[in-house]
Amino acid sequence: MNRTTRTGRRRWVLGSLLTLALACTTLLVPRLATAGPTAGCGKTPTLTNGAHSIQSSGLNRSYNLSIPGNYSNGRPYRLIFGLHWLNGTANDVATGGADGSAWAFYGQKQLSDNSTIFVAPQGIDNGWANTNGRDVTLVDDLVRLIEGDLCVDTSQVFAMGWSYGGAMSYALACARPAVFRAVVVYSGANLSGCNGGAQPVAYFGIHGTHDSVLNISSGRSLRDTFVRNNGCTAQSPREPALGSLTHITTAYAGCRIGYPVQWAAFDGDHTPSPVDGSSGSSGSRTWTSAEVKTFLAQFTTGPSPSSTTSPGTPPSSPPPASPSPSASAPPTACSAAYRLVNPWPGGFQGEVTVTAGGSPISSWTVRWTLSSGQTVTQVWNGTLSTSGSTVTVRNAPYNGSLAAGATTTFGFLANGSQSALSPTCTSP
Repeated sequence: MNRTTRTGRRRWVLGSLLTLALACTTLLVPRLATAGPTAGCGKTPTLTNGAHSIQSSGLNRSYNLSIPGNYSNGRPYRLIFGLHWLNGTANDVATGGADGSAWAFYGQKQLSDNSTIFVAPQGIDNGWANTNGRDVTLVDDLVRLIEGDLCVDTSQVFAMGWSYGGAMSYALACARPAVFRAVVVYSGANLSGCNGGAQPVAYFGIHGTHDSVLNISSGRSLRDTFVRNNGCTAQSPREPALGSLTHITTAYAGCRIGYPVQWAAFDGDHTPSPVDGSSGSSGSRTWTSAEVKTFLAQFTTGPSPSSTTSPGTPPSSPPPASPSPSASAPPTACSAAYRLVNPWPGGFQGEVTVTAGGSPISSWTVRWTLSSGQTVTQVWNGTLSTSGSTVTVRNAPYNGSLAAGATTTFGFLANGSQSALSPTCTSP
């Protein structure tokens, strides 16, 4: 869908979207979500930049892949799915279309500083009807393919899209809450289904107050799903006045740590790239690129940022050492800090950040004691061993060496009720 579409075209698009939404039965069947252990880390990749095909649900599907120019198979990268609009293409998303490279992957590629692997799937009939969950399955297959060949930080998987692509991003948040850390929905509506939709996912919605294709009420409804799921305090965010040509961004209060909800309303029509002070749109001048970058940056693994919505947990302070006349206490080689990523009845997903002390380290070992009824079933970015109630995770071949003060993370899945963990870190 061309972003400079005139009124007649918009009416046709609206009719097409509504027809597709009513005609499609989206019987999404969720797979068991696992936080894949980046099998591609340390592996010589076979995937390359550009257009590719993949078999999914018995169909030949296609996608466009963008790998950082300085890719290293020892470094886990973020993974961002960019989903096109109705009558758009994967190539439009990957190249930025008429707006050029500044707008590639909704402006995020230019701002990523080679930190991110980007993928743009192609929808059937240039849309995301998601009939019988086939488009969610396509994304499942792409996640599996990419994580098996490239080094991915599985706690940093995101989806974003405009219009029909926004609807598909919402469908992924509903159906795959343990896979997608956050989604960004530009001018979306519930057109691709919402199988599940009861688990928390970080959410950023962006919508024009006088959208003539998908009314802003549709965007508010999607937003409110995750206001509820994420435990945020309900409110009616301020929205700009007609004719003001401005935008207002609201970060919801009261959300569960690690699951923020943000809402940006702008005085404009159906576009993902509004420009303050103008009734037009521009991928190179829009404010949305920078705001989305900032929203996603809070999920970066490492030391906890200062934001109150940060998912990180700062490392515990070491106990004060008493002065000794005979010897001083040795410096701490490394520390470990735990955070809960996602709980569910009977299990939970956790993440541990390992931080080197005042000197470089070449390897690390983290240990903690399980509570009654807990078992660790899977670890990624580390090597697991257990002895009774003691869990031991040692570094993987690619993340043991850390400079002074540097960090790395590993994640795990566990059965049992989640509880506060107190991991310790040692380094030979």
